[in-house]
Amino acid sequence: MTIFDNRLARLTRLVDPSQNLPGKNAPAAQWQRRSSLSRAVEAARPLLRRPGFLLAVAMVAFALLAALAPNLLSSYAPYATSPSDKLTAPNAAHWFGTDELGRDLYTRVVHGSSLSVQAALLAVGIAMAGGLSLGVISGFAGGRIDAVIMRLIDVLLALPGLLLALAIVTAIGFGTLPVAIAVGVGIIPGFARTTRAEVLRVKTLPYVEAARLGGASWTRTLLRHILPNAWGPVAVLATLDFGAAILATAGLSFLGFGAEPPAAEWGTLIANGRHFLITAPWVSLLPGLFVVGVVFSFNHIARTLEETQR
Repeated sequence: MTIFDNRLARLTRLVDPSQNLPGKNAPAAQWQRRSSLSRAVEAARPLLRRPGFLLAVAMVAFALLAALAPNLLSSYAPYATSPSDKLTAPNAAHWFGTDELGRDLYTRVVHGSSLSVQAALLAVGIAMAGGLSLGVISGFAGGRIDAVIMRLIDVLLALPGLLLALAIVTAIGFGTLPVAIAVGVGIIPGFARTTRAEVLRVKTLPYVEAARLGGASWTRTLLRHILPNAWGPVAVLATLDFGAAILATAGLSFLGFGAEPPAAEWGTLIANGRHFLITAPWVSLLPGLFVVGVVFSFNHIARTLEETQR
């Protein structure tokens, strides 16, 4: 159905009220639903042919399931100790081995997903809220407002993200929530620059100018035409930065800024095993490899989605 056909159908409904009877447009609506479904299937088909992408999705799905329902994936209690089994190497009963108190490491990694994923999700949410706001204001306002906001973003980008997060978490306190806030503020500049670039690109397109000439307000134009069409690169960046947020929160927890023991944050688990790198390397190595696998999976998904959009 072309644009001309759509306009003709609208004119027909205005002239002939019988065209607006219930059920009259059911075939067209059904066709549109089928068309949307077929487009979604066609878009997903190339992704399903990539084993690396499917493996990354499976890894991310496992981490998210562990964060939502850790008891489904483990049979031990995360804080239960067994001194007789301390520093046991990985085996059939303890897949990741045990730590210095005899606690099952696999169980602690699974239960630690809740804190780590929640912290990363909050950090990305803060970054998206702040970055989208700054990017939209900068791209729409232009002029001096754009210049001031972009200079502020340049200053933040000049600072290493982890160093900025360290300064913030030192100022506001320790714990999972302060770490998430610090990491979120540190990745705001990337979202702001990406959003601004997309707003500047989309707002000069012909259909946006046509909407403005048709009498649409800037708010309506922004919500209906600009943001939906500028969302793609921002969503890809959110997926990429989710992995970076996990790595940053784990790094701050490793340094002791996260939740206090016996909390099972991923960074804390890695830090607890640094005293046993010679006698029991799995205490730090296996949780660290799990974190690396999750971060690489998010990065791979983001890169693949970015390639499909080109």
